[in-house]
Amino acid sequence: MKHEHIRGSLKLLILYLLDKEELHGYALMQKLEEMFVYYKPSSGVIYPTLQSLRRSGYIEVVKAEDGDKKLYRITDKGREYLKENEEKLKKIFSHIEAVKGFHELGGKELKESIKLVIKNFQNLNDKQKEELEKILKETSRKINLIIFGGD
Repeated sequence: MKHEHIRGSLKLLILYLLDKEELHGYALMQKLEEMFVYYKPSSGVIYPTLQSLRRSGYIEVVKAEDGDKKLYRITDKGREYLKENEEKLKKIFSHIEAVKGFHELGGKELKESIKLVIKNFQNLNDKQKEELEKILKETSRKINLIIFGGD
């Protein structure tokens, strides 16, 4: 599942959270950030999504807190939509848990190392590139053996 797919699934995740409690936009951002280990939803994504959910009748504003903070609540229509998409939501949570597990196995460090290589690739000499090629190919081979078995 790519980040675009997660962003497209934010409506369901927001409805899921609002089904548990009324929240304002910033609190939703914080709770979503806690769910993910690799994606931090920005206000530029959250607030337009909330507006879309309001226009669709899936959520409503209960009251404004402290001036500009709107408190959001799921509607009956939103609960119906959430129920209709229960399987999709299960798949989203399953993916989130898989990514968390991968990160716990060292995936976070691997991701950071790959970013470091890409960022500095132009400055690597031939010897460094050869070493990285060996490491990456051997690591890929080992991962495939673990996943798919074989010699």
